[in-house]
Amino acid sequence: MVLLVTSDNEQFTTEKEIVERSVLIKNMLEDVGESDQPIPLPNVSSSVLKKVLEYCEHHKGEPLPAADSEQSQDDTRKRTTDISEWDQKFITVDQEMLFEIILAANYLDIKSLLDVGCKTVANMIKGKTPEEIRKLFNIVNDFTPEEEAQIKKENEWAEDR
Repeated sequence: MVLLVTSDNEQFTTEKEIVERSVLIKNMLEDVGESDQPIPLPNVSSSVLKKVLEYCEHHKGEPLPAADSEQSQDDTRKRTTDISEWDQKFITVDQEMLFEIILAANYLDIKSLLDVGCKTVANMIKGKTPEEIRKLFNIVNDFTPEEEAQIKKENEWAEDR
């Protein structure tokens, strides 16, 4: 069993097989060997770690993604909508939690969870105008009309026609 301590000082005891889905934790465990010492996770809150552990528990029997080849990265980029049904239900959370999960997955180096989070965000913005995206994520438009016109002109190639 492995003891994890979150940024808000909550302790979680979980199976080694589950937490080793995190490359960061796996490397820490390899570095220190068998130890009863808690592993501090200063960048992860307890509410987020609960979700991350739920994800890792569900996927614990699956093989970890191999080191990426260029081809597999290209394939992954093309398939932004292929999120399993369980993962879709799992990642159906409020926006703040979604971004916290993405940050935690990045920090903990859990590539599959990071992919699910990022694909979810990609699907949220797919087909939306810049104005709709700003509204969705509460982003203030700080461009002058002239700057915006210049950006649109420079990026005409990216527009759907």
